Amino acid sequence: MIPPATSHPPAGTFTPEQKEYLQGFMAGVAASGVFVGHTATGQLTADPASSVGGVPSPRNLAEPTVHGTPLSDLCKEERWKHDENPLDAWDRLLRHADEDKFPDPENTYRFKFHGLFYVAPAQDSFMLRLRVPACEISAGQFRGLADLAAELGGGYVHITTRGNLQIREFKPRDIIKVLTRVQELGLTSRGSGADNIRNITASPDSGFAPDELIDVRPYAKALHHYILNHRDLYGLPRKFNVAFDNGGSMSVAADTNDIGFIAVRVTDASISNHKSQISNASPGIHFRVQLGGITGHGDFARDTGLLITPAQAVAVAAAMIRVFAENGDRTNRKKARLKYLLEKWGVEKFLDETQRKLAFPLVRLPLAACELRRPVEKHSWLGARRQSQRGLNSLGVGIPVGRLTPRQMHALADLATHYGNGELRLTVWQNLLIPNLSDAFLETAKRAVLRMGLFHEAPPATGGIIACTGSQGCKYAAADTKAHALALRKHLGGRVHIGAPVNIHFTGCPHSCAQHYCGDLGLVGAKHVDGSEAYHVVLGGGMDHEQGVAREIFRTVRATEVNDLVEKCLTTYEAKKSSGETFCGTALG
Repeated sequence: MIPPATSHPPAGTFTPEQKEYLQGFMAGVAASGVFVGHTATGQLTADPASSVGGVPSPRNLAEPTVHGTPLSDLCKEERWKHDENPLDAWDRLLRHADEDKFPDPENTYRFKFHGLFYVAPAQDSFMLRLRVPACEISAGQFRGLADLAAELGGGYVHITTRGNLQIREFKPRDIIKVLTRVQELGLTSRGSGADNIRNITASPDSGFAPDELIDVRPYAKALHHYILNHRDLYGLPRKFNVAFDNGGSMSVAADTNDIGFIAVRVTDASISNHKSQISNASPGIHFRVQLGGITGHGDFARDTGLLITPAQAVAVAAAMIRVFAENGDRTNRKKARLKYLLEKWGVEKFLDETQRKLAFPLVRLPLAACELRRPVEKHSWLGARRQSQRGLNSLGVGIPVGRLTPRQMHALADLATHYGNGELRLTVWQNLLIPNLSDAFLETAKRAVLRMGLFHEAPPATGGIIACTGSQGCKYAAADTKAHALALRKHLGGRVHIGAPVNIHFTGCPHSCAQHYCGDLGLVGAKHVDGSEAYHVVLGGGMDHEQGVAREIFRTVRATEVNDLVEKCLTTYEAKKSSGETFCGTALG
């Protein structure tokens, strides 16, 4: 980096430190033998000694670039990607395993392209993040991961807020064993970390929800495989999230993603009523496209006006991702997400650039021309629900803070195999569904879940508690979120009775992996002035039809005081709410 000025020199001059840096920079350029720059008068020169402002010009116009950004302007992660493609790190992984060696910072970053996270100092070990496309996994795969966690990991698996799985606490000597065993199960972790497209999520009840408009799994899985097989879709300016929403009542939090595909119905009548505003639209089930969600930065994805057929979804996603890859900011990681490109360009320019990459026209349709979707039901991911298939049911299983033991995983896999069709659906709420349970076996399945130490029903105050990894496994976290979330669940369980469900999100740091701004109550880890664990508390957030960014109300609340504070917030809501009023309406009204 260019050394900061130790004072504020007059315009057009440089400090001695900056002159020394620039002279060294130009010496390196001269050694390479190729230079093209500007003189003080703006003329082109091949002589590095030509000066601007009394020192050599720092910009060599012949310098290699990455999508137009000179190498010298790239942030360090981009330079690491340029120096060695992280996807080509297999031999390096083999050496680290052979030497039982943890990676240095540069290779710690590269290993994330393979789903491997060195999580020191929280744990002196690795975490593997998988890819579970469309959030669907087989009982056999679930058993295999349970065995892997028991034999090589820490004896547990985490379900994430992207309907995904993490295996934790394995050593460098085992990284190849872990990767190959995952691949032998028919799964992968490729591109699940760093600047890549994360797990492609889908409504967890797709294929059996009575109120869904379309089964979105085929499209989520098709995009997953397209990404895996196109190297240019790795190494983006920053991470990228995509979700497919089937239009039913079970949330997949699509509006928190960079791209959200939302199923809608369009009728002949609605097209006729909006003829002056549209062209080439046809009746049927389509996807509306939302862009730019990043709730940790206070933004939800916004409707773009696009109406695409389901068959066009993968092509549209691929085009949009490539526009982002080619034009996103690779110099400042704090401004590198899609949101910031949209702010810089505007949505219209982004869509114009997307259109250039597509062989079919993008169709616009006002949102008002689409049938209104039914509202999302909070906590619908818990309990028994009738399927569209006669005589069959799904059972939503609650998993406290998403942590499962191998024994529980085997029991769930057995349940899915013996009474269902051998599949499980993960959710972005850190739990899972077991589908295709017949009426005859539903009560048996419920009892089995309780024997596992899990649950399928919960009071409105506790059914929506989620927590990120926290300080037990993440170096960024300022608090032990999972432990505190479990303590809150226990505290509220027998003493707080409210009529409407609420979501409570614990996240350990401003990265907001548990999306604290989207909860009715959100808690983000902090440190108290006395050094103890604490939380900033935000109220009034929501997503889907209750969309809103929570506001900070309490600051630096000691973790030991959180339970009483949350209890007070909930009981005050219950006492003061109007008929049918949500927590958000009461808290911020």
